[in-house]
Amino acid sequence: MTVPITPLLPEECRPMPDAGFGALETEKGNLPLESVDVAAHVTGLVAGVEVVQTFRNPFDVSLEATYVFPLPPRAAVTAFRMEADDRVIDGVLKERGQARADYDRALTEGRRAAIAEEDRPDVFTIRVGNIVPGERVVVRLTLSQPLPFEDGAAEFRFPLVVAPRYIPGAPLPGSAAGDGVSPDTGAVPDASRITPPVLLPGFPHPVRLSLTTTIDPAGLGLREVRSSLHEVDREGDTIRLRPGERLDRDFILRLAFNASSSLALVLDNASGNTTDDAMGNATDAGPAGDGTTGGGRGPATGAVDAEGTFVLTLLPPQDATRSAPRDVVLLLDRSGSMTGWKMVAARRAAARIVDTLTRHDRFAVLSFDSVVERAFSGGLVDASDRNRYRAVEHLSRLDARGGTEMLAPLEEALRLLDGRDAPAPGHATGTDSGDHGRFHEDERPGEAGRAGGQAHDRVLVLVTDGQVGNEDEILERVGARLHGIRVHTVGIDRAVNAGFLGRLALLGSGRCELVESEDRLDAAMEHIHRRIGSPLVTDVTVRAEGMDLVADTVTHAGSLYPGVPLVVSGRYRGRRPTGALTVHGRTADGRPWEERIEGRPAHDPAARAVWARAHLRDLEDRYATGDHSLEQRIVDTSLRFGVLCRFTAFVAVDIRVTGEGGPEHRVIQPVEPPSGWEMPTAMPMMVAGAPMMARMAAFTAGPESAPGSAADRPVAAAPPPGAPPAPPYAAAPAPPRRAPRGFSAGGSRGFSPGGFLPHPGEGTAPVTDFEGIRPLLSEELAKLRQAESLPERERRRYLADLASRLRVVVQMAGGHADLAALADDLERAEWAEVSLGDLWRRAADLLTALTTGTGSTPPGSASPGSAPPGSASGAKEGRRPFWKRS
Repeated sequence: MTVPITPLLPEECRPMPDAGFGALETEKGNLPLESVDVAAHVTGLVAGVEVVQTFRNPFDVSLEATYVFPLPPRAAVTAFRMEADDRVIDGVLKERGQARADYDRALTEGRRAAIAEEDRPDVFTIRVGNIVPGERVVVRLTLSQPLPFEDGAAEFRFPLVVAPRYIPGAPLPGSAAGDGVSPDTGAVPDASRITPPVLLPGFPHPVRLSLTTTIDPAGLGLREVRSSLHEVDREGDTIRLRPGERLDRDFILRLAFNASSSLALVLDNASGNTTDDAMGNATDAGPAGDGTTGGGRGPATGAVDAEGTFVLTLLPPQDATRSAPRDVVLLLDRSGSMTGWKMVAARRAAARIVDTLTRHDRFAVLSFDSVVERAFSGGLVDASDRNRYRAVEHLSRLDARGGTEMLAPLEEALRLLDGRDAPAPGHATGTDSGDHGRFHEDERPGEAGRAGGQAHDRVLVLVTDGQVGNEDEILERVGARLHGIRVHTVGIDRAVNAGFLGRLALLGSGRCELVESEDRLDAAMEHIHRRIGSPLVTDVTVRAEGMDLVADTVTHAGSLYPGVPLVVSGRYRGRRPTGALTVHGRTADGRPWEERIEGRPAHDPAARAVWARAHLRDLEDRYATGDHSLEQRIVDTSLRFGVLCRFTAFVAVDIRVTGEGGPEHRVIQPVEPPSGWEMPTAMPMMVAGAPMMARMAAFTAGPESAPGSAADRPVAAAPPPGAPPAPPYAAAPAPPRRAPRGFSAGGSRGFSPGGFLPHPGEGTAPVTDFEGIRPLLSEELAKLRQAESLPERERRRYLADLASRLRVVVQMAGGHADLAALADDLERAEWAEVSLGDLWRRAADLLTALTTGTGSTPPGSASPGSAPPGSASGAKEGRRPFWKRS
């Protein structure tokens, strides 16, 4: 068959000025998303938001439009609606697989339908199907979000664009999960759902954006309103975005409030919600069981007691003194051995460390495998709200890959803390493209450690499994440079290289926390937070009076920090909306502390949803670390409280048939390039087997990126024609075998802590005899004697940190009763009622006895354990639904 090709005449197809390569204009346009309208109502420290998206079919055939867009990561989506042809169809929240099946069935039958799904905590997808030619369809999302509050100001941040994300892993066979530009991979099985195409800069006729925010201080005393990234107009209590803005950056308002402590009690029926007996009002605590926590009135009485949500907001003491500002470098291991639950836990741990920083601190975030990547170019940056948000965003994109080259990133971190920001010759460092490769005014090299003439405490935090073979080289190269720098290590693994991490913490006079499971993460991070964030009150617990707290529903309390209110929420039962919570803890000097807050009835429809979203997020994190038994519980909780999550979806289906069969054309809406990102002059080719090129194929850092950085070179080189594709990452060289029984192979100290620990996949850590740990105890004794002249508070802190390192020694030795007992007692060294002198003498006496040979020796060595749970890899039985990724 011969098909004639008719050329377009120049007057029929004129390029638009400044439209970019390949952009054409048609009378009807060529993209389905017409407008986005955001209406936010801020009431106190909570915002209720309605997002309205209008789609129009510019084609002559029926259309399915897909839009990938962001929402605030802590927002609770509670309602979904579709409006078309004077018809209004309310969405129904269903289990995700069922919702998708209902949507597909409706399209096949020729009916309109729409579906809203969550792909990441901050990335969502809406599909609208069977839009007839020329028709407009409106979809509405209703959500609630809490506003973070610090130093007298709350922040309302609403994201408007999904930025390109780094996609590691090898492509998966079979059909893609979505319509994005990146293929699904083994590491990111839904990559095609979170990588929408990106418009070229200057694309004509952008999506119309309207954003209004009304502010009700709710008695908090509003002092000031500031807009960070947009020009706005203010009329009374309403803030409006000026016309013409693009969907290319976050909308941010900072609201200066006079906050106060409070305990709001919101009954379910008071917030317009009723308990679903079919779900079981006595079973929402899940498998952990029912009953009360914190000394309530006794077991719940079922139908007699009403159920509701409490929200506790507790301000820090007014007379609190702020500690010295800090320079903190966070070093995160993203190498291949960190895959699975370890990478999830490491990202969470790192993000929580970032959250403890205040605007008085400076920080940097480095991630490493065989290269080093910075979250920010230049040196240390102020821990402003914006920089902390960008750091957490950078951390959320990290996945395990490559080899563990730890020496270069440690040296890079020490250079930052020394105020020397330039990378050493030959050390490749990457730059996260979200920073645009430019210095900010507060990021100039050489200014680290100085702010207004006040010296900064210097802190380095390493989050890793420690699985390296060159421990001696690392300790020798960095040990002499740790003077004046506190080093804390967080070992995440079921067979962690504890000896190496303990030794590094010893050299840096810091803590060594070992996290063998997600359950241990909270306790370990609390210890690290005390050292970095200098909280005013630690070991915070809540006790109920006059009401019962539902088990396993109370959010993590943590610690109370200067300028940051403590917010705790959960579910309660009581015959009346009255009661009180007493908050217990310990002050920085170890003294007991408590404060009682009386509850008051409140009508706050958002409280229930915001709590439910936080609770679901915690359950999803536990699922991601391997506890797949939680899937049904997550679905049940989402459906009961009417809050969207990754295992559920809102679906709206029209009963009217508008056509025959499914849509004839499908379009995924391209998104704007994020503001400040720059298009490359030459687009690198996508390499088969190397989808991580996706980020380079769309954007690079700005022209001022450091020479030799990852932004200046391709991630993988294209193979010659006919050659097999390159693997996504070069295999890391096998580490050298460690010398047996704890002796180094030629090391000057004759000791290698890594000698006791296995290589990845070789099971749990074998033990050593007592002679193997004696050098460590000798160094601890020498350090203890050097610390005798410190002030009392620092000596108490030193003993508490010593406890963490002694636990590592006990593990290495296969057990030692005297050292274990000493470590238990030293953990309480910061309590005011504990005698510092007695503890100090006891530690010195035991270490002296053990190092001089007069103390007890440990029991016989235990046999090495079996491989850690989950270490064996089995073949997958087919491809799982993408939302059940872990």
